[in-house]
Amino acid sequence: MKRVLTLLLAAAAHTAAYAAPQADLATQQLAANCAACHGTDGHAAPGSALPGLAGMPAEALIKAMAEFKAGTRPATLMHQIAKGYSDA
Repeated sequence: MKRVLTLLLAAAAHTAAYAAPQADLATQQLAANCAACHGTDGHAAPGSALPGLAGMPAEALIKAMAEFKAGTRPATLMHQIAKGYSDA
């Protein structure tokens, strides 16, 4: 999961990272998944209840994703999304 989350953080840190030609397809897909709700630049839409990912420490994101995956953190969709990621 740390590898996937590292890719997610790297993708979220760049505006429209999923469109960058040097990014591989897996990174583009991961970034697009996150961007759908959290914004292409890591900032959720103004007024949204969704948290932004830009500037979030990697450790906090890894912890949150593990909690979503385990079902110990309240969520509407993230617990289902997190189950699709491996711990690799």
